[in-house]
Amino acid sequence: MSVDVATASNPAAAPAAASGDRLRRPTRRRTRLIGTALVLTALAIGGTFLLDPYRNYQFALVAAYFCATAGLSLLIGLTGQLSLGHAALMAVGGYGYALASNALTDAGIDGVARFGLALLAALAASGVLGLLLGLAAARLRGPYLAGVTLALVIALPAVTAVFSGVLGGDQGLQVAYDDVPPALATIIAVEQWQAWVAIGVAAVVVTVLSGIRSGVLGLRMRAVRDDEVAARLNGVRAGRVKVFAFTVSAVAAGAGGAVLCFVTQSVSPGAYTLAFSLLLVVAVVIGGLGSMLGALLGSIVIVLLPWLIGTVTGALDLPADLTQRLSGNLPVLVFGALLIVVTLLWPAGIRGALPTRLTRRRGIPSSTTSVPAAPPTTETER
Repeated sequence: MSVDVATASNPAAAPAAASGDRLRRPTRRRTRLIGTALVLTALAIGGTFLLDPYRNYQFALVAAYFCATAGLSLLIGLTGQLSLGHAALMAVGGYGYALASNALTDAGIDGVARFGLALLAALAASGVLGLLLGLAAARLRGPYLAGVTLALVIALPAVTAVFSGVLGGDQGLQVAYDDVPPALATIIAVEQWQAWVAIGVAAVVVTVLSGIRSGVLGLRMRAVRDDEVAARLNGVRAGRVKVFAFTVSAVAAGAGGAVLCFVTQSVSPGAYTLAFSLLLVVAVVIGGLGSMLGALLGSIVIVLLPWLIGTVTGALDLPADLTQRLSGNLPVLVFGALLIVVTLLWPAGIRGALPTRLTRRRGIPSSTTSVPAAPPTTETER
């Protein structure tokens, strides 16, 4: 009340008070975001004590895929750039992690230090490739951009074959076994430790992406997606926004590939096929484009649905040849049917079908908020 009286007695103080409130608002939003991330991470880690080793392994897979789908959801949902080659970006992260991890093992470095340094190498490798793709994305759109990213995942087996001396060819690379740290060896099993690591990496990646999504950069991405010409007229450098979005999305995918390599202790081109790359796109569409919750739901679906289908077909006591055919084709058919059903019933994905109070985002600017303009430039930004 005292602030209101002071403002009323001194009208010149009103703009200063409003400016101070605008400066404090992003800080409060970041604090709330970090607090929410810490609480959810603690709950996820606590939940691993309720699961058996195989469920913890699946939990780790969900966390690894969550990194990739979150970045892809940000890229497609906020900037409208379609990438069909995110599996290749995950593969780059996986190979970067494997090469760095093996080199560190030969140098006598192991444990948490080896994982951290190898993870940084994976992020750097995927980030460089994402930057190059982003430079192309700034000049391409629609089917042309999709074709470039699609060529990546198609060319992956050929690249690994040409550089088989380094990348291991079709067999891929193996990494050293990462055991549970001695301080936790009496408390948790190795599958639970892997789930903890995957959850921690996913928490950091998704928190960063959520901060980007709810901040000024997120507003500029939406502006470029909705009307690139209008965004340019308002001072938004559309080319830089696209490059940044693709780079960040690639780094997130690389983190997912590194975690997947850590969990499975190997990386090979057979794990990152065209079908898997398209499955990532299906996951973000089913979950809900542009939403971190939707990316999580999509990751859960692509991990649990094949397992559920395999369990059901195994319980039916079908002939062996029929079971073998169904194991490869039935999940694809179910994913296609699920995509059609979700698109028809809930265009916003599974997230859009949830109650509003579960998906309401407090303190996050809407896409209709005015976009902060970038400093004026004399060059034409592409």
